[in-house]
Amino acid sequence: MTQTKEFDAFEARRLGSGVVLSVAGGAVGLVALIITARQGVTGWPFVIVFGLLIAVGEMVQFRVDPSRNRAPIATSASLAYVMLRGPAVGVPPEVAQIVAVTGLATLAGIFPRAIAGLPWDLVISSRRVLSVAFAAVTFELVTPDSLYWNGSWTHAVPLTGAMLLAVLSAGLTDALVGAGQDTERYNRPFPAALRDELAVMGRIGLAMGISGMLLAAGTSLIGLWAVPLVVVPLLLTQFAFRRFASAQRTYRTTVRSMARSTEIAGFSSPGQNARTATLAVAIGNDLGLTPARMEALEYAALLSGVGQLALADPSPGGASLLRTREERQRAAEIGASVIERSGVLDHVAEIVRHSNDPYRHGRASNADIPLESGIVNVALAYEQLVGEGNGQSPAKAMESIGLGIGAEYDPVVVESLRRVIGRGFRF
Repeated sequence: MTQTKEFDAFEARRLGSGVVLSVAGGAVGLVALIITARQGVTGWPFVIVFGLLIAVGEMVQFRVDPSRNRAPIATSASLAYVMLRGPAVGVPPEVAQIVAVTGLATLAGIFPRAIAGLPWDLVISSRRVLSVAFAAVTFELVTPDSLYWNGSWTHAVPLTGAMLLAVLSAGLTDALVGAGQDTERYNRPFPAALRDELAVMGRIGLAMGISGMLLAAGTSLIGLWAVPLVVVPLLLTQFAFRRFASAQRTYRTTVRSMARSTEIAGFSSPGQNARTATLAVAIGNDLGLTPARMEALEYAALLSGVGQLALADPSPGGASLLRTREERQRAAEIGASVIERSGVLDHVAEIVRHSNDPYRHGRASNADIPLESGIVNVALAYEQLVGEGNGQSPAKAMESIGLGIGAEYDPVVVESLRRVIGRGFRF
């Protein structure tokens, strides 16, 4: 990744499970390779074509958000290779051969990226190999040798069901592993992390799985001529993913530039907005917010001081808490108005608008006020007490914030902050 550390709020800590997953993926691949070498390879043309597809898919992988990368072509091609069963295929590949081809092709795709200095993620690629292994075992267990594409409904219906089951087993395996990693890295509640992973599987994973099913069915019926026909939708999927990722990067760049404007003008201390956003994201993870709400929370924390630019003079050291209640709320309203003019961040503007509301007269009596506003309020207060140049200890800052529970600060958010600090969070 090329993101700067100050804004990389998602990279909370390295995963110990990442080593386990990489070793597990390597071990499974090595065992499969040894078994395949002993038994011999069947269907060399299919091995070469699908191996190339997987390798190319890995080479053109990309990040959709700061916490994951995607390789839709590699994923669909590897799942398609699992589900080959038809007259054009002859003898379908064994489970060991499927895993071996997937593992070797994955390494072949990663290697050029590593040589070129492009970002790559061995853990995510290992997860894909393990998911394909589960899909291959599932498909082998539920599909008898006599079941293949022969043009009859009596074969087509159960075979389609078996393919769906294989795709779902791969998706569920990856979702469970991903949820465990999110829990470890971000201290998210496991049910919330699993919810988010299943949502991603429903929106993106099934699309790649169904593309793999179409590729497998077409290849099984008419042979390798089907590959270029079915690969076109995969290329369109790849293009759509890249457009989405590009839009996300543009939003983040814009928000970062706006956040730095307050530092340049002297209305906040250097790095204050980034530190506030980092803590706000940590609290949001602890409370199990959805990815969409987490993104809005991060943006709102970064932009929480934009309205101060309209005030007459900067606060000493960027300490907005030294200003009167009226000044802070006026700054929040002005900041929300500025953000609304972007035309795409209205949800962020609403969070900023209420980020200085006291809890007793705000969210305690008005459930329409976002929880994220209370998170930004608490995160900003803690940063101004503990952040660079302020000198208070975490314990002293928590004591000060604790005095405002129920009046100034949301009790749920303060308790979450206490857990985050207790786990060793430091700026």
